Amino acid sequence: MAKLRRRTNDSGAAAVELALILPIFVMLAFGIIAFGLGYNQQLVVTRAAREAARTMAVTDSVASARAAAFNAADSLDPGSLSISLTSCGPTPDLDDVATADISYPYAYEIPFVGSYNVTLQGRATMHCGG
Repeated sequence: MAKLRRRTNDSGAAAVELALILPIFVMLAFGIIAFGLGYNQQLVVTRAAREAARTMAVTDSVASARAAAFNAADSLDPGSLSISLTSCGPTPDLDDVATADISYPYAYEIPFVGSYNVTLQGRATMHCGG
C-alpha cells in the first residue's frame, strides 16, 4: 500500500514574511538617505569654515572671510549660518592663527519616524599670512 503524503499549503507565507520585513527595510533605507544628506551638509559647513579661515589668514578681512564662507556654503540657507571669526591682528607672528567657527541648524527628517534637530558645526584654523 502506498503511503499518502499530506501536502502543506504554504501559499501566502512569503507575502506574510514580506509584510513583516518590508517596513523595516524601507525605514532603514530612508534612514540611510537622511544620514547621507545630513553628512553632506556637514561637509559643506566644514568646507565653508575652511574657506573662511583661509581667507581670513591671507587677507585679514572679516568681510572677505564672511563672503568666502557664504560662497562655499551656497547650498545652505545663508540666514541660518552662524559665523564667528578670529583675525590675525595687525602684525601677526608665525604662531598666530586665524580661526573660523560656523554652525548651522539641521533637521534629520525620516518619514514615518519624525525629525531630529541637530546643530552642524565646522571649525578651521589657518596660520596667518598664508
